Amino acid sequence: MKILKIDHLGIAVNSIDAGKGFWTNILGLKFEGSETVAEQKVTTAFFPVGESEVELLESTSPDGPVGKFIEKKGEGIHHIAFRVENIEEALKELKEKGVQLIDQTPRTGAGGGKIAFLHPKSTNGILVELCERSEK
Repeated sequence: MKILKIDHLGIAVNSIDAGKGFWTNILGLKFEGSETVAEQKVTTAFFPVGESEVELLESTSPDGPVGKFIEKKGEGIHHIAFRVENIEEALKELKEKGVQLIDQTPRTGAGGGKIAFLHPKSTNGILVELCERSEK
C-alpha cells in the first residue's frame, strides 16, 4: 500500500454556515464550496490547506453517521483521510493484516473520488478514511 499524503481532516459540525466563519474569517482559508453526498447523509465543505484540506461535515439526517457522531461525541474531529495510490490494493492488504474494514469495497465520496473507511476498533479509536482521486 502506498500512502501519498494526508488528503483531509474531517470535522463534524452542527452547521457548515456557522462553522465556516472560523476557517475563512479567522484562519483565512478559502472556502472551496459544498456538496451533499446523499448516500452518506452529509453535506461537506472543503477548505484547502497546502496539498491537504479541512472538510466540514454537516449531517443531513439525525440517523446519518455524522449525526450519530455529533449526538454521541459532539462537534469535533471525525476522521483523518489518507490519499492512497490504489484503494482496492490498500483494502486487500489491510484486510490480510487483520484490519477491520467498514467498507469492504470502495464507494463514491465527495468530489467523485473512491473512498473506504477503516473501523476505529482496528485503529486505536480513530476513524480512518482511505481515498483515491484522479486529481489534486
